[in-house]
Amino acid sequence: MVSAKPTAFNVLLSFILLAIIITTGCNHKMKKSSIVSKAIAHYPSASGIEMVNNEMYMIGDDANHLLIVDSNINIIDSIPLYSFSDKRIPKAVKADLEAMTVLPDGNILLLGSGSLAPYRNTAWIINPIIKSKDSIRLDVFFNRLKSSEIKEINIEGVASVENKIILANRGNKSNPNNYLIITENEFWKSQNDSAFHITSLTGTNGDTNFNGISGIAYSAKSKQLIMTASTEDTYTTHGDGAIGKSYLWIINDINTKLYNNILAIDKKIELDSAFAEIKGHKIESVTILKETEEEYHLALAADDDNGSSHLFKIIIKKV
Repeated sequence: MVSAKPTAFNVLLSFILLAIIITTGCNHKMKKSSIVSKAIAHYPSASGIEMVNNEMYMIGDDANHLLIVDSNINIIDSIPLYSFSDKRIPKAVKADLEAMTVLPDGNILLLGSGSLAPYRNTAWIINPIIKSKDSIRLDVFFNRLKSSEIKEINIEGVASVENKIILANRGNKSNPNNYLIITENEFWKSQNDSAFHITSLTGTNGDTNFNGISGIAYSAKSKQLIMTASTEDTYTTHGDGAIGKSYLWIINDINTKLYNNILAIDKKIELDSAFAEIKGHKIESVTILKETEEEYHLALAADDDNGSSHLFKIIIKKV
């Protein structure tokens, strides 16, 4: 039997199909590595970030002021907190503001790490509309935490979840344990009496490869807790070390697990491998910019340990 010769139409159709396959493959590749980055050279030591009213609020752990940037990472405003003349507050007396979240009443809660009393036992309540601010002492509450199983306080993240507050406590190579502390909304108003529950993050502990939690954000839509973590060669709660890798950790259905004694990480993403631009940066915090059924659009704040900061915008798949 003689095979039919290909017609001009069949040849044209083959070229069209090939073009569609190539185009589809290229688009998939571009979407997978979606990232935008920007250095903020004059702002030191980014440690916390939060999306508020379509603006990003960022704090540095030794910065004098809270920075406000728009969705394109352009600086648009700031809120002064301290009056040191230098760009960076000296390490021995800095408040070490590391954690930030939006409260149910719309105000911003900004927390010191508690890792070195009395300077780091501080919090701020900030009204993002009128830019007012109130300072709070947390000595009583942090002393209660120190009497618990945690021993070493180093608060690196905070999130408001189901009218509760979650605090993220980072370990170090001498004390390789990460904890979440679940406490009451407005716990600072009743520091002697506010109940708290401590849960351990299993699968995040170790010795030489210990990864410490550095920030958290909560999705009310997906009921997921998104966390940043990083490797740092330090053996104390207030020491700095060589920058290692950074990660995203995700816990599903966190609203139903608030009072578990142990929590497992449901998804882990090594950011240095997923996004080449992040390699060499220490990711300190995360906030959700936008969320679809399939994706998170996130902002990550990075401290490069050299007096400058870096912001990244990334897209990740939920599954």
